[in-house]
Order: sequence, then C-alpha cells, then structure tokens
Amino acid sequence: MARMALRERREELIAAAIRVVTREGVAKTTTRSIVREAGMTLGVFHYCFDSREDLLEQVITRITDDFVIAFRQACAGETELRPAVEKSLSAFWDGVQAGPGEQLAGYELAHYALRQAGMEKLARRQYRHYLDVHEDLVTDIAAKTGVRWTVPGPVLARYLNSVLDGLTMCWLIDRDTETSRAVLDLTGRHLETLAVSRTDALSA
Repeated sequence: MARMALRERREELIAAAIRVVTREGVAKTTTRSIVREAGMTLGVFHYCFDSREDLLEQVITRITDDFVIAFRQACAGETELRPAVEKSLSAFWDGVQAGPGEQLAGYELAHYALRQAGMEKLARRQYRHYLDVHEDLVTDIAAKTGVRWTVPGPVLARYLNSVLDGLTMCWLIDRDTETSRAVLDLTGRHLETLAVSRTDALSA
C-alpha cells in the first residue's frame, strides 16, 4: 500500500468513525461498524491503526482540532483583547450548536474509557489534549493582543476548559441557548479581568 494511499485510508476511517460514534454512540462503535461505514475490510483497518482505541484517540483529536481551526480563524488579525476573546468563544459555541452529536460523543468516549479497565489512559490523553489546546489558544491570544495573563497558563486553560465543558453539557441537556450565550459573555468579561498590558506589566 503506497504511503499516500495509507494516509487517505486513515482519513477515511477517522471520518467513518466520527459518523458512527456520533450517530450510534461509543458502545456500538465497533471495529466492524467502522469498516462497514467506510466500505473497507478489517485487514485495511488493522494496517492503518494498531487498535480501536488508537482510532478513537484520533477521532477525539480530529474533532478538537477542527474547533481550534475555527477559533483561530475567528480571531485572526485581532489585536484587541475583547474582540479576540469574544470571537473565539462565539466560534466555539457555533461549533457546539452545529455539531451536538460530536460533543456528546466526546463525553461518551471519556466516560466509556474511565469505565473500561486498561482504557483509562485514553480518557487521560483526551483531556490532556483539551487542556493543551486551551493553553495554546490563550497563549496565542495574549501574544496577538499584547497582554499578559495574571494566572499561569495551565490554570487558565483548566478554568476555561471546565467552564466550556460544563456549559456544553448543560446545553446538550436543556438546549437553553439564550442563557448559554449569557454565560459565554460572562466568561469573556471575566477573562478580560485576568489580563494586563505587557507594557503596563513591564513598567510596574
């Protein structure tokens, strides 16, 4: 199998797994259901991935990274903190509302992994990736807007992840978009209070 063909088949299997886990849930996302969705054989699957868990980790990474692209595009070119934060949070929420099934799949994957002996590392890697993504984003916003966060990056990343994680779960249950948007606004305004101008910080 040529190198390009292998990469293409991996991409097709990841896309198929996302469709299956979104449509049917984690418990029914078996290796067979994935290859059936992709129109491939089990042999091709095992050539592309070491295990089902390996593929599921790629699924989480792909879903998260798609959000990151939206974040970065939303605040590209912004040099002021408020619009950069507001546009990033808005882009995140647009993604939640556009793909609730993918959000639910993320929660399912974490809970499933924590309940399965030997799969706990999948949940740890999943949330480690989330935290790394949030830390990269707040670091990027600070660099573009000329501010310095007054709390350590890992703490800010965990805070933001916790707020958005909880908010998303609440919305998946009650679909109260108006209140959810108000919480996003509150989060953005709070983030502003945690930043100081780098120029002011240096002269202090």
